[in-house]
Amino acid sequence: MDFLTLPKRTSGKRTYGLTSIIDLGTPIGELMNNLADYSHLIDLAKIGIGSAYVTPNIKKKIELYKEFGIKPYCGGTLFEKCFYQNKLPEYKAYLHDLGVEWVEISNGTIDIPLRERLHIISHFKEEFKVISEVGSKDSDKIMPVEEWKEEINQLLEAGCEYVITEGRDSGTSGIYEKGGTVKSELIHELLKEIDHNKIIFEAPSPKHQMYFIKEIGPNVNLGNVKLQDVLVLETQRCGLRSETFYMEDLKCKLP
Repeated sequence: MDFLTLPKRTSGKRTYGLTSIIDLGTPIGELMNNLADYSHLIDLAKIGIGSAYVTPNIKKKIELYKEFGIKPYCGGTLFEKCFYQNKLPEYKAYLHDLGVEWVEISNGTIDIPLRERLHIISHFKEEFKVISEVGSKDSDKIMPVEEWKEEINQLLEAGCEYVITEGRDSGTSGIYEKGGTVKSELIHELLKEIDHNKIIFEAPSPKHQMYFIKEIGPNVNLGNVKLQDVLVLETQRCGLRSETFYMEDLKCKLP
């Protein structure tokens, strides 16, 4: 029964308004139970950091996500480890063997020059849908706003489906200060020139998620969402939590 007037949400095979969860070892049985109820609220599933490489029954987990219409991919740290050890051809074969169709190209741990990342993307996009990440996991590394803009724009022009803004699973680096506060000036500058529907903002906590919902609207793309927070996030998107209760009508409409 639908009787409330709520913000309009994208649905089905969404291209924006995405919820991307982070899986850091959810047991298969628990995952199956959660997806049975909440899979329609999830679009992407990152097998976080490099955990895919040591996850028991990883193929079964990948197949389960795909069975529920969710796009799984491996965390960028695994890509970086393979890059560091000159194992990118083996990484491609590994992803094909798993049945993974999406790949994350990042430089959160090691410094891979933008030109080199663009070259890697040109090869990977022939076989995979590519997501790239901008920002460092080092909370002491300061990245100028113009550099953020330049990287995001060039990565999108290179053929990335989306660009992720680094925030870690703790919300303490990249687009966040060490204490977890959002770098709001940076976000405002990015939104002036870049299509926010092509950015996935890492927002690991409800507090971070509410910031982006209030700034951009209910159909903002959010990443690093914990599986147990998926329903709460959708509640926030729909204006059914105190902090998002009075979302402006303008933000309730689809673009």
